Amino acid sequence: MQDVSTALARELGRLVRDRRTGLGLSQAELAERCGMKQPQISRFEAGGTVPTLPMLRRLAHALGADLSISLTPHDEAA
Repeated sequence: MQDVSTALARELGRLVRDRRTGLGLSQAELAERCGMKQPQISRFEAGGTVPTLPMLRRLAHALGADLSISLTPHDEAA
């Protein structure tokens, strides 16, 4: 399960980094927008932390994005 969590953390970090850079924001600017510190954003974008739902909500809001979470049954994922 650790490998899945690590892969998910990396993917979420990449999505946030891509959105942040697409908006022309620095890590410090994003951190200020969502009430975090720049090193926290850096760790998150590198996949070094598994985010909580409140953290994901704050990041989505700061990035002007909607947060969408879904469950896909295994038999429908293929």
